[in-house]
Amino acid sequence: MAYKRFNEDDRSRQKTPSDRRSGGERRKDFGRSGEGSRPQRPDRPGKAYAYGDDRPRKEKTNRPAAPAELPPEEKEPDELPFLIFGRNAVKEALKAGRSIDKILVQTEPDGSLREIVALAKDAKIIVHEVNRRKLDEVCLPFGHGGKTANHQGIVAYTAGVEYCEIADILALAAERGEKPFVVVLDGVEDPHNLGSIIRSADCAGAHGVILGKHRSAPVTAAAVKASAGASEHMRIARVVNISVALEELKGAGLWIAGADMAGESMYKQDMTGAFALVIGNEGEGLSRLVKERCDYLVSIPMQGHVDSLNAGVAAGILLFEKRRQEANR
Repeated sequence: MAYKRFNEDDRSRQKTPSDRRSGGERRKDFGRSGEGSRPQRPDRPGKAYAYGDDRPRKEKTNRPAAPAELPPEEKEPDELPFLIFGRNAVKEALKAGRSIDKILVQTEPDGSLREIVALAKDAKIIVHEVNRRKLDEVCLPFGHGGKTANHQGIVAYTAGVEYCEIADILALAAERGEKPFVVVLDGVEDPHNLGSIIRSADCAGAHGVILGKHRSAPVTAAAVKASAGASEHMRIARVVNISVALEELKGAGLWIAGADMAGESMYKQDMTGAFALVIGNEGEGLSRLVKERCDYLVSIPMQGHVDSLNAGVAAGILLFEKRRQEANR
């Protein structure tokens, strides 16, 4: 017979509102005679029935213990298999030498898909031809509004993204003999914005992207697809505390600029040299602590009726403004 576990809600429902008392009051009453104590068992004096239950307790069985609950910060935000879908994304993953378990491709692939399949076979990667319905089913969890994600006829199963350390990003700049150029994301939650920013950062020549473990989108299949494969070439660090990461960048000689509407126009701020651009949350912008740690704030001049831009678009404009200033220096 299954045992019934009682929680606080169950106990509350078995008593009238007037009878309910705080947990501390109940604890003081347990095991005492008189009003408020547990009913005593007639066959075994001193032994009580289960609280709120008039049935004798059964002997305990050796049931397996429930798995310990992980703290929220240790849970993986994306428990689905890590997939790369979309032609450009899969192609760039193959060119970057990414570890791929297998690839599913639609039956009778066309020209660009045949090129990707050839790359996969050269890399000794298993390729299965499947019907489009199968690909739709695999990518359905990554879609929106009940529709499957746009896989473009190809899906790759791979290990999760390999995050790096901030020191690895700075080391890459040193290897290239360049001033460090970094993008820091403070609470960007939309994976499509994340992918768009990674793509713009790669095109603008940034050495790496830093994002937080909390209140931020991780690099999932949707982000990889939105980056058009740029995530395979970009060094991405995932840190616990963005403010601490900014202090580390300052220690390495970088100037920190936060994107904020209250900042000085990007045409008037000096964005050359060792530089980190901080992009805030889509709705709330930069957090207070992060804003305080920026050396200065920079804004994009607006002339239309709308006074704000999508986070991904704003990041792209500011990244290429830095490049423009570098070219005209």
